Amino acid sequence: MKTPAKTPVPNQPVVVAALYHFARLADHEALQPPLAQLCDAQGVKGTLLLAREGVNGTIAGTRSAIDAVLDHLRTIPGLAALEHKESSAHKMPFRRMKVRLKNEIVTMGVPDIDPLVDVGAYVDPKDWNALISDPETVVIDTRNDYEVGIGTFKGAINPETHTFREFPGWVDQAGIEDKTKPIAMFCTGGIRCEKATAFMRAQGYENVYHLKGGILKYLENVPEEESLWQGSCFVFDERVAVTHGLRESDEILCRACRNPVTPEELASELYEDGVSCPHCYHTRSEEDRARFRMRQQQMLAAKEKAHEGGDHP
Repeated sequence: MKTPAKTPVPNQPVVVAALYHFARLADHEALQPPLAQLCDAQGVKGTLLLAREGVNGTIAGTRSAIDAVLDHLRTIPGLAALEHKESSAHKMPFRRMKVRLKNEIVTMGVPDIDPLVDVGAYVDPKDWNALISDPETVVIDTRNDYEVGIGTFKGAINPETHTFREFPGWVDQAGIEDKTKPIAMFCTGGIRCEKATAFMRAQGYENVYHLKGGILKYLENVPEEESLWQGSCFVFDERVAVTHGLRESDEILCRACRNPVTPEELASELYEDGVSCPHCYHTRSEEDRARFRMRQQQMLAAKEKAHEGGDHP
């Protein structure tokens, strides 16, 4: 079923579409050239990943351009039921368009985990609060540590992973011995939980649930006054993070380490625009910072030159 088009928020002309769909694509390599050409012709930017197991990505553009790309994807055998989640941005949140071929559309690195065979039960955003408020429920944030650092659900466990590949190892060490306890899992848009819940099911956990549409759908549909979400949700583009109603939040991106920086961290003496932040200052050398500083100066000079010459996007 085609997802109904939404009208962009006033004064936010860029439509941002996050999507994924697991399907058995027989010849995913052949899908890359026409998809890349269409995105280029429509002025769409972002990233789309194609693999034998399906498609994943986030793209941005005008209303008509996004509709054209989504319509094209839904003509591909196996992707007719593809759904997407939309938000808006004041300006284009991506710098370029990439259509990449991958072994997995979300990399867990565990053979034979197939969400099309077995996966956790979906929970609608409207029912999520009741599930995670049950003291018997084990609530797990399947995202990486830097994402959890700026926002998560109240009472959720942070596995403190740096990549999704580390998640299976964390499960082995987590000590969740009662495999009948309800386990509620969530991630940004839902795709990591497809594999995470499939993995948990393969490990013998019986009552595994995940938030349908992920945090983004929850923030879109659940009123702020009823929400159990705390903080912001990292979104992997130039908006950095969104909050309730999918409004852009106050975090910015550190250009040195690509971690989100909160307003409080922005005031730290360890923060220097384009050079360092509290997340990366102690992991970089003075030579690194000198190099980043020079790069930042070059970028600012290029922007100033473009401004003087009237070269506006």
